[in-house]
Amino acid sequence: MMQPGPDHPITVGPEPRRVVVRLGGDVIADSRRALVLAEAAYPPVYYIPRADVAMARLERTAHASHCPYKGDASYFSIRTGAGGRVENAVWSYQTPYAAVAAIKDHLAFYPARVDAIELLPD
Repeated sequence: MMQPGPDHPITVGPEPRRVVVRLGGDVIADSRRALVLAEAAYPPVYYIPRADVAMARLERTAHASHCPYKGDASYFSIRTGAGGRVENAVWSYQTPYAAVAAIKDHLAFYPARVDAIELLPD
C-alpha cells in the first residue's frame, strides 16, 4: 500500500455538477451525489453511488486489478439495450484504502466504453 503525497497527490471530493452516463441512448447512471477523484496527472474520475446507477444493467466479471494507492478493483460489464455487452466498462473499489475511503460503494465508468459521461449544471 502506498500513501498519496506530493509526488503522487490524490484528492476526493464532491462533484458539484450532475453526472450522467449514457450508453446506446440509455441512461446508465444519473447522480447529483457523485465524487470526483483527482490523481496526479491523470484525468479526473467520477465515482457514482451505486444507488444512482442502473445496477440491473451491470454484470460482475472475473476481471480484477490492483492500485497501490486505492486497493483492489472489481469490474462490471454493461448489458446494452440491443442485447450486447460492453466488457469491463465499470469498476469499483469495494474496500478502498483509507486515503480514498470515500469511494467505497461507488462506481466509475471508462469514458471510452460508454457513449458519454456528461457533467450538467445541477
